Amino acid sequence: MNQQWGPKVQDCEIGPDLLERWALHYLGRYASSAENLRRVLKRRVHRRSPEAEQAAALIDALVTRYRETGLLDDAAYAAARVQALHRRGESMRAMRARLAAKGVPAADVADAVSGLRAVAPDPDLAAACAFARRRRLGPFRRAAADYARELGSFARAGFSRRVAEAVLACPDIAAVEALAQGDLD
Repeated sequence: MNQQWGPKVQDCEIGPDLLERWALHYLGRYASSAENLRRVLKRRVHRRSPEAEQAAALIDALVTRYRETGLLDDAAYAAARVQALHRRGESMRAMRARLAAKGVPAADVADAVSGLRAVAPDPDLAAACAFARRRRLGPFRRAAADYARELGSFARAGFSRRVAEAVLACPDIAAVEALAQGDLD
């Protein structure tokens, strides 16, 4: 038995103490939605003991308790995640899809996405400018342009054609920066 950390995981049976240890360790490393934490804990339980059926109720109780105490807050998670993805150059469609995959309720996603309007008048356009900078497209490119290929990159990232063409039409980096601050129209 390890004096510092308690008994080894193999020596413990799956119970509330072990689940809490796993949950706090995960939350100490990653921000998470309630549904995502539930999935993570269920995967850990299943990996350790596929026949442990009693753990589902314990996991639900743990997630409910964490929600009530404020340790898990889907609205705050969604707002922080949307801000980070926006700075990275993710499209609104991609952000919604990522948050839905993490199990964030649609209402929280909508609130977080609408909060981006305070950052930029057209958040998708500002994100497209960041995307172009990160991927070295449009005025940020080093070599000769392949317009169709660059347009395809924007499309695969979830940006509309209108937004992609606006960014690609910028003659220089300063124009992209101005476009990110203003509106397309």
